[in-house]
Amino acid sequence: MNLQTYQIQRVTTVQELADALSVRRVVFIEEQEVPEDLEIDEHDTLDGGTIHFVAYRDGKPVGASRIRTYAPGVGKIERVAVAKTERGTGLGRKIMLAMEELAKQHGFDSLKLNAQTQAQRFYEKLGYEPFGDLFDDAGIEHIAMVKSIRE
Repeated sequence: MNLQTYQIQRVTTVQELADALSVRRVVFIEEQEVPEDLEIDEHDTLDGGTIHFVAYRDGKPVGASRIRTYAPGVGKIERVAVAKTERGTGLGRKIMLAMEELAKQHGFDSLKLNAQTQAQRFYEKLGYEPFGDLFDDAGIEHIAMVKSIRE
């Protein structure tokens, strides 16, 4: 049984954004060797339509994600990252559920994401369904997935 306590919150300060980006740097740039110019992009700001999340354990950033408008009524979840030390603890699921709740509050009817194929089962367990063909993004095989969040 995992007794880890996480604080998952919407990013509202420059420091929180830096914390979220630090997790993404380790997971995507260092571990998965995604080029920095592909990982960090124009959506990584506090202004604009992108909502960032950061997760902390004992004050240390250990998870991150973001969501933005993809089309009317459709949100796009991106950059879901969990520190290696926290994988398998349920943190990724908690981050996803927090984003889904916020997406409902913002009036989204459905959510889209591009999952690395090694994470496809994780998203399927959360109700996401694959659609389309496999594709390459930054040298990593992905599949598009979608979920209706309207009750």
